[in-house]
Formats: sequence, C-alpha cells, structure tokens
Amino acid sequence: MELLEKLLKTNLLPLSFIGDSVHTLFVREWCLSNSNSKMENYHTTASKYCKASSQAKVLSLLNLTEEEKEIVRRGRNAKAKHQAKNATSADYTQATAFEVLIGYLYLSNNTERLKEVLNLSISLLNKE
Repeated sequence: MELLEKLLKTNLLPLSFIGDSVHTLFVREWCLSNSNSKMENYHTTASKYCKASSQAKVLSLLNLTEEEKEIVRRGRNAKAKHQAKNATSADYTQATAFEVLIGYLYLSNNTERLKEVLNLSISLLNKE
C-alpha cells in the first residue's frame, strides 16, 4: 500500500506499467485455459484482448465507481512520452487509463474488483 500511496500523490503512469503486466498475464492464462491452439495462435488471440483499441473499448463499457472514475480521469490525463505504433491517440490514452485502473486495483489489493474487471475485459470483447 505504501507504493500505491506514493504513486497516487504523483504521476499515475507507473500504475499503467504494473496494470499492463497484470492484464497481459491474466489474458495469457485465459488463452491457455480456453484454447487448444498451436503456440503461434496464443499470441494472436492474446493480442486481440491486449491491444489499445480493445482496452479502450472495455474501459468505455465498464460501470465504474466514483473512485475508479477519478483514477481513470487522472490516468487519461497523464502525459505519456510515447505513442503506440498501431493505435489512435484517443485509443492509446484510453488504454493507458485502463491499465492505470488495473494497476490501481492490483496495488490496492482490491482482488474481487480486479477479478471482475479482468473477466469483463474478456467477456465484453467476446460479445462483439
């Protein structure tokens, strides 16, 4: 919690660093447990869920608490020094905010809500 408190007082971009890792690991585990694919297909499947446009879409479909909305707002407004190669500026900004939210939930040990959001990140995209 000490690390989270420190980050909340400053720039939230480091939360996107941990959030990206948590989300990617979740997606990869989901791919392995829900597919009998060849190795090269795992990456393709995982990429569908981890790309910026997908994360931006999921964020737009989530029902967030007021606290989460504030974290997302701050994450969206944080100024990253680089852009994704294959994403629009808007999608990249929203994806960063999504990753900040995941990092925040992870570091705040809000395991129940984290699992809910991670599961929604799969199920909402599967409805397409």
